[in-house]
Amino acid sequence: MNERITVVGAGLVGCLLSVMLAKRGYRVTLVERRSDIRSAAIYGGRSINLAMSDRGLAALDEAGIKDAILKVAIPMSGRMMHSTDGHQTYQPYGAEGQAINSVSRGELNKVLLSCAEECGVSIVFDHRCVDVDTATATAVFEHSTTGEQRTVQADVLFGADGAYSAVRDRLMRQDRFDYSQTYLAHGYKELHIPPAADGGFVLDKNSLHIWPRHSYMMIALPNLDGSFTCTLFFAHKGSPSFAELTSRDAVEQFFNEQFPDAVPLMPTLLDDFMTNPESSLVTVRCAPWVTAGEKVALIGDAAHAIVPFYGQGMNAGFEDCRILMLCLDAENGDWPRTLRRYESMRKPAGDAIADLALDNFIEMRDKVADERFLLRKKIEGWIHAHYPTKFIPLYTLVTFSPHVPYHEALRVGRAQDVLMERIMTTVPGGPECWNSEGGLAAIKAIMDELPTLAMEHQ
Repeated sequence: MNERITVVGAGLVGCLLSVMLAKRGYRVTLVERRSDIRSAAIYGGRSINLAMSDRGLAALDEAGIKDAILKVAIPMSGRMMHSTDGHQTYQPYGAEGQAINSVSRGELNKVLLSCAEECGVSIVFDHRCVDVDTATATAVFEHSTTGEQRTVQADVLFGADGAYSAVRDRLMRQDRFDYSQTYLAHGYKELHIPPAADGGFVLDKNSLHIWPRHSYMMIALPNLDGSFTCTLFFAHKGSPSFAELTSRDAVEQFFNEQFPDAVPLMPTLLDDFMTNPESSLVTVRCAPWVTAGEKVALIGDAAHAIVPFYGQGMNAGFEDCRILMLCLDAENGDWPRTLRRYESMRKPAGDAIADLALDNFIEMRDKVADERFLLRKKIEGWIHAHYPTKFIPLYTLVTFSPHVPYHEALRVGRAQDVLMERIMTTVPGGPECWNSEGGLAAIKAIMDELPTLAMEHQ
């Protein structure tokens, strides 16, 4: 096979895509504007730890590298909520044995880069994309220090260069290219909990820890060395906000009031807070993802950057790669037909996970501490256990159902919202009595009427 593929961006998605294409016999050139992170220090303070779930694992399995990636991951079977008085409440993510996996973005990227090299991918570092000819899949790259330019011509070019994609920027100059970016009023700042003196974990290592505080929250994900990467999601302006916490005294007072159980675990809190950058959270939507000449396409965050609150950004990008390979196989290697099919399948999914991620921010910072919400989750769990073909919780559809498209999960989830409101208002004596004889009878009567769930699969 002599077809040449250029992939712009050697982040997570670009690397995985390169591996998959190289294993199918394509000649792949992967170009990255940064230096090789395996030999350069990874710049800290900007990378939210990632939560790899079944969609991402399915793509890695398709590429034959799942086991290599799981070596740098820690399974998390549920959320651990921390109240202001230090009380902890655990919520499992799914059924017994179901878990998401905490993984460092930097460590994962290193493994994927090495996998790409082992598959014969040619990787070029320190070159940023400065122009793309969409008609010929030709890209011009400029060396970051010397300014020297090089031109790479291919049969197909993929823009896998993230939320601020240079390839997408070139596509935006075309007629009838739709684009929007929206920022949350909240941003984030990375903080740190080191391991215990003996190298162990100072919090439960198999939980995603959340300190929900209604209008903001802090989370912590475990790392292999016993530490936790913490992220404070907080308003840029207003009260309370980053704009108010400008002194070490203000930061110390705020954390002692709002996260008193975490402060003793964070010896470098004040230095981290004052030094690490305050970063933004953006959602990007665009169309089309494929150029008219069907030689250039967007993938991953370049096509659909989302906020991190469903833990699906990386998983969605990896799923793009898996579905692209499915389309390539179905179209027998015909790239124009493949790219058209890929876009038709993934654009609705990208829009849906963007909406789901925005909705889940409200759930994580607010609803997880709400008694009615927690009660509803208990009822949902009972219904799913007793009527598994008629009711599947939205979180399960998104996180543990890799062959259900995101837009199908969203459709089913909204229908089940209506169903749960009906159940919550129908239970005799109120939802608190749901597990009484009369409550269960009312729930069973409603569920027995419903047909088996019919869902699209991919």
